[in-house]
Amino acid sequence: MMERKSAWEKYSEEDVRRVFDFAEEYRVFLSACKTERECVSELKARAKAAGFRDMEEVIREGAALKPGDRVFADNQGKNLALFVIGSRPFEEGMNILGAHIDSPRLDLKQNPLYEDTELVLLDTHYYGGVKKYQWVTLPLALHGVVAKKDGTVVQIHVGEKPEDPVFGISDLLIHLSGTQMEKKASKVIEGEDLNVLAGSIPLRNSAKDDEQADAQAKEEKKKVRANILRILKEQYDIEEEDFLSAELEVVPAGTARDYGFDRSMIMGYGHDDRVCAYPSFAAMLETETPERTCACLLVDKEEIGSVGATGMQSRFFENITAEVMRARGVYDELRLRRTLQNSRALSSDVSAAYDPNYPSVMEKNNAAYFGKGLVFNKYTGARGKSGSNDAGAEYVARIRRIMDDGNVSFQTAELGKVDAGGGGTIAYILGNYNMQVIDSGVAVLNMHAPWEIISKADLYEAKRGYEEFLKDA
Repeated sequence: MMERKSAWEKYSEEDVRRVFDFAEEYRVFLSACKTERECVSELKARAKAAGFRDMEEVIREGAALKPGDRVFADNQGKNLALFVIGSRPFEEGMNILGAHIDSPRLDLKQNPLYEDTELVLLDTHYYGGVKKYQWVTLPLALHGVVAKKDGTVVQIHVGEKPEDPVFGISDLLIHLSGTQMEKKASKVIEGEDLNVLAGSIPLRNSAKDDEQADAQAKEEKKKVRANILRILKEQYDIEEEDFLSAELEVVPAGTARDYGFDRSMIMGYGHDDRVCAYPSFAAMLETETPERTCACLLVDKEEIGSVGATGMQSRFFENITAEVMRARGVYDELRLRRTLQNSRALSSDVSAAYDPNYPSVMEKNNAAYFGKGLVFNKYTGARGKSGSNDAGAEYVARIRRIMDDGNVSFQTAELGKVDAGGGGTIAYILGNYNMQVIDSGVAVLNMHAPWEIISKADLYEAKRGYEEFLKDA
């Protein structure tokens, strides 16, 4: 077996300080950005502060780009693409970091609000691959937007401040759960049972200002529901029908936390895949005037197949690359095709960390371990590599050289034993352009659970690995 040493063993005291400083920066980001919209808003602001210019402005002004220029593009508030223009021709290809910023969660349905036995609940539809039983009895927060017919968009962010209320999904008490405990884990909690409890006080009949709502409550005999609608109107100026055009996500409430006596790990919601997106973004900020143009693409909808206008399967990245090339004065269709074909990419997504509590699903020689650095998956997929990109040997060799020359700790892995399961990323979609792509990322424990765990050393080595890739791929 090829042994990989823990990255912690190579660090000086100064290195350890850098690891912890970057980890704290990431921990704060992870705590604040729990939706794809919040990620884009925060990173766009940071990009502007770092000298990146909005491509909308560049296009509107007909401005020309030159080597060293930094630009970004926002797609519907859910994708972010960043470019640093290189000195070599676009046709020679770009160095691309791709990651996703959506995470498994619960979404409110379009008609979510109902009352049952004088309790008001919110109906949800889970998003991505989740173990449904993990989402009960947790403090939950509500993040998202409500778009109104007049064009205004109301921001909703409830459950994170100490003074905020939280929400939750109830579970059956152990005393009455004999039948429930006999069910398979996939059936213990059904999707339609993931209903969020949101209120229990009936509308007060004596409230003079609530006469209309009170009349509606009497007619419907749903006074608690009427009271919640009153609160929503007072606090957010939204009506029940506004839920039809809302995107409201139910996520775990609370901040990411240092984990372990030695604080070597971070527990938080959304490591998959923000633990790859954030160091990818950070690596772009460190890039000045590269030889090959560098790009970072942060996408939505990976957890449900990369579909739709904001998923990797859309034409957004291709279109914005064409716009950047046009602003550089080198666009035509053939050059765009050559640029994409000659590009090299890291599809940055998380990998499953070896868990000594569950050794049966891992093959130790080909597993990812905490503290051993950036993980490369030559292939992912399932059932005989189905859905995998499967990087070529020559490209893997190039990646090995880049990491070794940069003294980056890295490891290779598969996502569990051959017949144990598997997973996919955006790599195969980038591969459709005929570019060279390999999966890379950070090892995660509890992947897709409400609270996941990563190693700070792996986070730091990911950033360093991405910097070396952008510089030398």
